[in-house]
Amino acid sequence: MPRFRMTVEYDGTPYVGWQKQENGHSVQSALEKAILALTRETVLVKGAGRTDSGVHARGQVVHMDLSRPWEPHKLRNALNAYLGMAHEKVAVIDVQAVDDAFDARFSAVRRHYLYRIISRAAPLALEAKRAWWVTRDLDHEIMHAAAQTLVGKHDFTTFRSVHCQAKSPVRTLDLLDVTRSGDLIEIRATAQSFLHNQIRSLAGTLKLAGEGRMTPADVRAALDARDRKACGPVAPPEGLYFMKVEYPGDRTEP
Repeated sequence: MPRFRMTVEYDGTPYVGWQKQENGHSVQSALEKAILALTRETVLVKGAGRTDSGVHARGQVVHMDLSRPWEPHKLRNALNAYLGMAHEKVAVIDVQAVDDAFDARFSAVRRHYLYRIISRAAPLALEAKRAWWVTRDLDHEIMHAAAQTLVGKHDFTTFRSVHCQAKSPVRTLDLLDVTRSGDLIEIRATAQSFLHNQIRSLAGTLKLAGEGRMTPADVRAALDARDRKACGPVAPPEGLYFMKVEYPGDRTEP
């Protein structure tokens, strides 16, 4: 059966998350319904990573198997037409035909996430549900310094949801950068894989550092504690974006 790799963008606000659940509509089910409407085939769409309710994606990658070949651009356009008719907040950005060895989740070598904070007194209008609104001023340089104490291979039990199903809390964080442009603070994280709620937990703790309530040394001590109680508050989902997935053989940007 022909296998297809798709890059997908979505607004996570109206969904219960990526994965199909009994308590509401998911991104996965939106895609599968569009495929069924187009092809009359019931397929399982597998994603590179699960996102929680309210989390957005600009570069989620999925794969699926269909019974017949399609020209990738025709499949993309047809699926977007069906998603539009269903008023879904999901768009298929790119489609590629791949071989059976490709797996959106297990073939991935790096995943990139972005967390957005807007630090200002006025509430958000255009950016509502698109960023975490923080009314206190944040020192992004202190946040960045604290972030560097977390880069590398560590036991991230402190920054792991109690509901995380991963077998090990050890992960290698390749990058955790904090930058600022005006009121917008961006936290960029890269790793092969992340634990459940890891990035939102990191963002919440770095926010405390930006407020002066934790030092970089305190953040490192929280990591070393391997204790969920040492973590700051988990940042809300609306600031998180699944940006990109890298696979062997992909062209990387210079």
